[in-house]
Amino acid sequence: MRAKLLILASSIGMFGWGAVLPYQYAYAADTRGWGSLAAAAASSLFSVGALVAAPVAGRLSDRFDPVRVAVLAQLLAAAGVGGLVLSDSPVTFLLGMFVFGLGLTGAAPAKQVLVLRWVGTDDRRQTFAYKFTGEAIGMAIGAYLAGRLVNLDEVHGLDIGFITAAAGFVISSAIIFGAGIGAGTHPDSGFEGSQAASSATPREAIRAIFATPALRWTAVITVTLALGFYAQFESGLPAYALTVLHVDSTAIGTAAAVNSLVIVALQVVVVRLTARRSAPSLLLAVGSIWTLSWIVLSMAQFQPGIASALFVMTFGIFAVGETMYSPILNPLTASLAPKGMVGQTLGTFAALQTTFSAVGPLVAGALLGAGLADGFLGLHIVISLVAVYAAWRLGAAMRRDRSRAEHPSRPRVTIPEEGTPAGVDVAREPEGGTPGEALHPPAVLAH
Repeated sequence: MRAKLLILASSIGMFGWGAVLPYQYAYAADTRGWGSLAAAAASSLFSVGALVAAPVAGRLSDRFDPVRVAVLAQLLAAAGVGGLVLSDSPVTFLLGMFVFGLGLTGAAPAKQVLVLRWVGTDDRRQTFAYKFTGEAIGMAIGAYLAGRLVNLDEVHGLDIGFITAAAGFVISSAIIFGAGIGAGTHPDSGFEGSQAASSATPREAIRAIFATPALRWTAVITVTLALGFYAQFESGLPAYALTVLHVDSTAIGTAAAVNSLVIVALQVVVVRLTARRSAPSLLLAVGSIWTLSWIVLSMAQFQPGIASALFVMTFGIFAVGETMYSPILNPLTASLAPKGMVGQTLGTFAALQTTFSAVGPLVAGALLGAGLADGFLGLHIVISLVAVYAAWRLGAAMRRDRSRAEHPSRPRVTIPEEGTPAGVDVAREPEGGTPGEALHPPAVLAH
């Protein structure tokens, strides 16, 4: 029941965000007349706020009650997005977006830790999938309704979106707080008695996390897949649609809604079809789908009559990859995390993702502003291909780890660097082809 309430809370939180996300770039750049640079900077500052919050919130989730961390972070997000109603200058708008990013991303690792604590290992991939689907439903409904309520011709035409987002986070926080009252740890979660927070310093924790080759390749996948779509979802793709394809702004909201609806329609089916597939093979498929999406989008500028349709279709293709991305990547990262560092590992990877996501809007603004649309498209095709290669290397690393587990007489690499904190165990194997499967016994793999 607690996991279901967490899914509901995540969905409600994303409802308001869906009402803001597709329109914030056009609102800042055109409605307020602050220009494309300010609009791109708003998206980047949102990501910078996320970068600051993610590792801190992850560490706090290991040391304190993750329910409280999630609630406080979402209330901060509500304050940030609600305050945008009062913004009357680029400076206050940028500040509000920064605070919004702090709160929204600060809640993410805490909610991921709650899934890991409240759900057994066999059900994690499915629960992450349902959580992702719930968030997609919330975003789809928010984007759909906002398309009929938001008026980008009026200075305060997006206020309804800001207010809705703030209310959504407040309600979501109340649900999570209620679900956490008297909550314990699921007996099959692997957390009970084994997840005392590590005493490592942040620097030592980073070294411990990246001492595992599989985690290093997972980090590359996290970065490239984020750059290949999510970094451009908020501003780069809408900017390309408006400035190069010259589509109507309503097509952007339609594309976001289609993206979410495809996820909702396919998520459960994809989880069932891929339940026995290994994580690296699925992430390789995601990178391939990202590549195909950018190729299809490249065709749109040569077909102006159907440019809007191709743009919307591209978001639908991206969504097919998303049905595998979130349910796979989060449990995989958690299964590889050093003991006592699950939240911090998730937060560190979120920080990596947002670091590069912060660069994404600026790169898009520079390339599109200079009229280099082909460079914008080509760059993201290359990035997506790098993700494919990284997933292939991750599979090789996991097979080596599996071979060591099957032949324990072979030497095993732990931490080659000096300065790794005592008591941090990073010699562990990743999840196998089945959801929640661990190659080490629970005493070693603390998940």
